[in-house]
Amino acid sequence: MGTSFAAEPDHVVALRQQLRRFVDTKAPREKRQLWDRTHTWPRDLFAELADMGICGLTVDEAYGGVGQDIYAAVAVIEELCRAGAFLAGPFIHCAFYGGMNISENGNEAQKAAYLPALAKGELMFCYGLSEPDVGGDLSSVTTRGVIEGDHVVINGAKRWCTGADFADYIYCLIRTESDEKRKNLAFVLIPKDTPGVTLQPIEHVNLRYTLSSDVYFDNARIPVSHIVGGPEKWGKGWGMLAGRALDVEKLEITAVTFGIAQAAVEEAWAYAQERVQFGKVISGHQAIRHALVEARTKLEACRHMLYHAAWLATQNLPCGIESSMAKLFVADTAAEIALICQRVLGAYALSDAFDMERHVRDLLGMRIVGGSSDMQKNNLAGLWGMKG
Repeated sequence: MGTSFAAEPDHVVALRQQLRRFVDTKAPREKRQLWDRTHTWPRDLFAELADMGICGLTVDEAYGGVGQDIYAAVAVIEELCRAGAFLAGPFIHCAFYGGMNISENGNEAQKAAYLPALAKGELMFCYGLSEPDVGGDLSSVTTRGVIEGDHVVINGAKRWCTGADFADYIYCLIRTESDEKRKNLAFVLIPKDTPGVTLQPIEHVNLRYTLSSDVYFDNARIPVSHIVGGPEKWGKGWGMLAGRALDVEKLEITAVTFGIAQAAVEEAWAYAQERVQFGKVISGHQAIRHALVEARTKLEACRHMLYHAAWLATQNLPCGIESSMAKLFVADTAAEIALICQRVLGAYALSDAFDMERHVRDLLGMRIVGGSSDMQKNNLAGLWGMKG
């Protein structure tokens, strides 16, 4: 099942071709199954990917990147997700959680300190956003930081910190003073090995390229230079949370969803043309033919939603509405695609003989991951001026 990318820029077409060869050669099914069972990702293969320069797609040339190209970075995620999230996940932790956020929100000293290493794939960030009692309402976080001399002292807890087990820094949202919503917030960079930081892994069923963790801060001390944007941004973190980096973050998780959905359709499509029942391949049965055409049509609609928003982001045009719509539509539609493809494979979709079992696990969770579908609906209602 091929797709034409003739309308895309030449450099994106070439990048896709390079990544497809890499995935086909370096990430066979037996390796993907091992990574899934062990909640891990291949460091050696990621180092080879980083040598291609892909981690510089969110970093300006002045800091060792290739210039921000969100469209190309989204295409990278899609292509890597043909092998699941095992290569795409660490790319996101480096290029988006790290490169995009520091590019958008860091001060000059932070850009000079972190972006060159991020562009080379040598640093990893994870998010410390949600808390045990705070899910999507991030303006209500209670993890607190207090400035004491040249340091910030942090106490509290974060939940669902995916990648905290391998990240170098936790990009953490904290409260600086009162509990007034949307005020008195800040982002800080917390080295994972800071005294007073402890991790408690959480078992989960989807996106098993790594662990997700509870992270606890007990008088964890970091320099004030680790306040994202510098000390002058203390208490002004809401603007960063609502800025361009968050719009782009919706695109990276949507690209993961789309890439895995595409892998599911490709596997079901190939299976249907090999599996013989009642004297002919099952793709000759009308029910299967209709199911696969429906899945592929839904997939193409997802492609247009995702890459329209990615193009806007690359042009540095407003894309808040489009990125939320893409996150909502692709997450919900991909879940439908997953179940269609699962039915095509039948019992084999429940076994480890195919990747479909993992595709379904991953895709059914994407309506929750990275801002739930209901959250996107609320966001869009607000962006469109709905009263309430």
